[in-house]
Amino acid sequence: MLPKILAIEGPTASGKSELGVLIAQKYNGEIISADSRQVYKGLDIATGKITKNEMLGVPHHLLDIADLKEQYTVSHFKRDAEKVIEDILSREKLPILCGGTAQYLDAVTENFITPETKPDKKLRRELDAKSTDELFSVLQKLDPIRAQNIDRHNPRRLVRAIEIVRAEGSVPKISETPKKYNVLKIGIMTDKETLRTCIQARVEKRLKQGMIEEAKKLHEKGLTFERMDTLGLEYRYLAKYLEEKITKETMKEKIFFKDWQYAKRQMTWLKRDPKIHWFSLSDQEAIFSLIEKFLHA
Repeated sequence: MLPKILAIEGPTASGKSELGVLIAQKYNGEIISADSRQVYKGLDIATGKITKNEMLGVPHHLLDIADLKEQYTVSHFKRDAEKVIEDILSREKLPILCGGTAQYLDAVTENFITPETKPDKKLRRELDAKSTDELFSVLQKLDPIRAQNIDRHNPRRLVRAIEIVRAEGSVPKISETPKKYNVLKIGIMTDKETLRTCIQARVEKRLKQGMIEEAKKLHEKGLTFERMDTLGLEYRYLAKYLEEKITKETMKEKIFFKDWQYAKRQMTWLKRDPKIHWFSLSDQEAIFSLIEKFLHA
């Protein structure tokens, strides 16, 4: 029998972290963060990284494991997550993947293997001359499916996606090998207006918590504005604000708008997966009932 693990999925600001902690407390579990930016040291407030107090004593893994100067990929995550899962299972605890980075989640739950394409310097020089809109247009033509689940304003990710497609000679196929785990996928659904309100409130909260000051300190320690831009979402506009290219109000509006766009892309992607069991955050009894059946089947 395959070992059992849980995966908690949903758009940004939907309440995944809180639900993960509740489930871990109830079922002797440990959390494995599946977030492509929370793996980096120092990206705390703007990414909404869970705090020690919010963890309520539940162990969390794969937070703060990568240096900002490094490039942490889905392949790195798959390798690291599987090591952590093995360790958690060896201690007879329940591994719980929790996060909103779809590629990270799919790499582990579906055992997808992504192509290890080497950088193409000539192609990169050619693509460097293009705007982000032009890069996105190129990717849409080459791989419309990948284009639906990418930050279209992140030139680094767009270039890398195009590079992989070109190296494979056509749309790159993610190879799938036999499953390693028996996975129960729990999705958090919320209506659009509630989600919009949560995202708006979260932006305000993070600003009060010191999101700008955190970005400023990171820059003073060597994080370039160019690197902030490649990190996308909040960091792109924090960098522009610190460079005095936009006002604070514009920065706030841009962050909210881009987070909202990102949440919608996440939902579009997740709805493609028929294996996800959808619940509202208030349906805790139904969620626990499903988990009970899964664990004792």
